[in-house]
Amino acid sequence: MKYPHLFSPITLGNLTYRNRIFASPTGLPMVIPGEFLKRECIAFYEQRAKGGAASVSLGDCIVHTPTGLQHPYKPRLDDPYIISSLAAAARAISRHGAVAALELSHGGKFANNANFVTKTMSTGLPAYGPDEEMTPEGVLIREMPEELINTIVEAYGNAARLAKNMGFGMIVVHGGHGWLLHQFMSPKTNHRKDKFGGSLENRCRFALMALDAVRAAVGKSFPVEFRMSGAEFTPGGYDLEEGVEIAKLVSQKIDLLHVSAGVHDDPDSTVITHPSMFEEHGRNVFLAERIKKAVDCPVATIGALNDPEQMEEIIASGKADVVEMSRALTADPYLPLKAASGREDEIVRCIRCFLCLNQTTSTRNIRCAVNPVIGAELEHAYEPPKAAPGKRVLVVGGGPGGMEAALEAAKRGHDVTLCDDHDRLGGQMLCEEFVPFKREMYGYAGQKQRELEKAGVHIRCGTKVTRQWAEAFKPDILICAAGASPLKPPIPGIDLPNVKDIDDLRKEDNGIGKRVVIIGAGLVGCETAAHLLNLGHEVTILEMLDDYAVDATLWHKQALRQQIIGRADLRLGTRAVEITPEHITAEKDGVREIIPCDTVFCAAGLKPRVDVRNELRGITPYYYELGDCLKPGLLFHAISQGHFIGRDV
Repeated sequence: MKYPHLFSPITLGNLTYRNRIFASPTGLPMVIPGEFLKRECIAFYEQRAKGGAASVSLGDCIVHTPTGLQHPYKPRLDDPYIISSLAAAARAISRHGAVAALELSHGGKFANNANFVTKTMSTGLPAYGPDEEMTPEGVLIREMPEELINTIVEAYGNAARLAKNMGFGMIVVHGGHGWLLHQFMSPKTNHRKDKFGGSLENRCRFALMALDAVRAAVGKSFPVEFRMSGAEFTPGGYDLEEGVEIAKLVSQKIDLLHVSAGVHDDPDSTVITHPSMFEEHGRNVFLAERIKKAVDCPVATIGALNDPEQMEEIIASGKADVVEMSRALTADPYLPLKAASGREDEIVRCIRCFLCLNQTTSTRNIRCAVNPVIGAELEHAYEPPKAAPGKRVLVVGGGPGGMEAALEAAKRGHDVTLCDDHDRLGGQMLCEEFVPFKREMYGYAGQKQRELEKAGVHIRCGTKVTRQWAEAFKPDILICAAGASPLKPPIPGIDLPNVKDIDDLRKEDNGIGKRVVIIGAGLVGCETAAHLLNLGHEVTILEMLDDYAVDATLWHKQALRQQIIGRADLRLGTRAVEITPEHITAEKDGVREIIPCDTVFCAAGLKPRVDVRNELRGITPYYYELGDCLKPGLLFHAISQGHFIGRDV
């Protein structure tokens, strides 16, 4: 086996796990009014078990609803209606050889009407935290009295007992990321004067009591995992050295110490908890490595891990005993099986765009930019029947949507030809080849091409499909995924040689000079700015709106903020008036300014290739359009449309 350490078993408590890859606790706001898990939610977890993970954990399960519900759509472990769906989830995970785990959590001061995400949730119940405080929104947080602490400790034990009785094989106690137990452990949020505040031992007392209650409920040999932040990475929070001392205390009561990072109420810390594309893979491994040297129990690490070779090195070198993943297994639940069977080149890598987190908070569904099956697992429980007879399918456009449509059509048994007028497949993804923080996105194009070749799709690059060409080809089915082209606003000088656009990023030598002015602070403009700043360019960004990255997800925008604010000259409410070979004229509030520059980069958006759509329409009655050629949008939309159209034909 190529990765013998990664796929060696590990024993925790009374269970032996089949490998060292755990699906970390992942919370999905997918419960229906009775507060029990939907079938779609259970199917999401089950697929991770099918994919080869040794343990699959349900996240964010609330132990005490009256004081702990930080989001209205979380499983409530003190509600008897939850029982049947919990048992179904445990069974769905366990029947594939994985250990079903359940995470016990409590929102603390972020519960009820003090929720920091929804801001609209109002239960009428008070919010309790370590201290009395007033939030910026004017919500009073009450100091949690000792009597209530004892009640919640009892709730942890009751929840653990319930989980064990429902068939779960491991309990995970959430003591990190800024939730209740962490709030008590943190010197930033705990200023109590009683036995639950002050010294480190006092601040950890609540967590230790909860662990004792869990252990009493499940027995001494039942696996218990504790999830903590190795360091908070926020002003006033504890650092790694104090994290080591916390780990020493809790490690005596558990079977596995899960070392994460950060707190969710600090946006700068959140993109460390969930490392953005600008962070190195495994950026938090050093926390686990340091803590492992100080404790006796096994240690798990997490943080943008998706490379089997890196994970093998982590286990083999003794930095950690277990690697945990969430987003990587959303992008490809079958990552463990692919790595174990030597099919690493088939792994779909997470591109760290934060679409999954954005969707769970905004639509209460789970979606993935590069995996259209996520959130639709029940619809894919059975493959569609083979086409009989197979038809001649022509797909025009080799971007992500076109590739996905061609692949799915080929799986159905059609004879598929995929044409693109560029010399390589990938569409806009080819612009990421020389952008280091986008290497997963560029790699997706290559991975998808390998799938197409294995599926027998006829690939014709450098082929411009005209109406005459398509008619001569005589397809039974035609799918247009011709994409979009850069939009050029009507600015004098926009066609000068010193004006570049996204297509120029396809070239290693793109002719971009030292001083760059970017027109447009949307997602493309901000990511381009981050890339050029990292290369040492001087960057000015002009944006007509009063905000930037408005088309980015909340978490990705925060990561972009770290990359460009203070590094680039970002000018909001400003429009470009004229471009010359030596400068650009900008205008704000009627005042014009000349900005010297070597290059102007136009990131004003994309326009659909309507001409291609119109030219190909009517050749065959079975005609489909998808992706940016309809309306420029997110990568997710193109891949999802391509996937389902390919299954439909």
